[in-house]
Amino acid sequence: MGREDRDDESFDDESDDPKLDDDSSDSLFQTEADVTCPYCGEAVQITLDPDGGEEQEYVQDCEVCCRPWTVHVTYDDEGAADVSVDMTE
Repeated sequence: MGREDRDDESFDDESDDPKLDDDSSDSLFQTEADVTCPYCGEAVQITLDPDGGEEQEYVQDCEVCCRPWTVHVTYDDEGAADVSVDMTE
């Protein structure tokens, strides 16, 4: 049965759903940040997850020296992120 033979207007296939093509909500939020490792001093780019909420705190290892940081992320109303990293105690 082809799409034109269907009587209803429902979407049976995800590729037909126009909402899935709308990336506008994700594009409003910053998804990367440049930080400096508090241990080795190297500049590192990290990926941010806007779906984690307006305020986030998590541990991530430095990709240069492998020591753990505590990452603090706060998103403002426009989607810009304030990001800081501290030594993990």
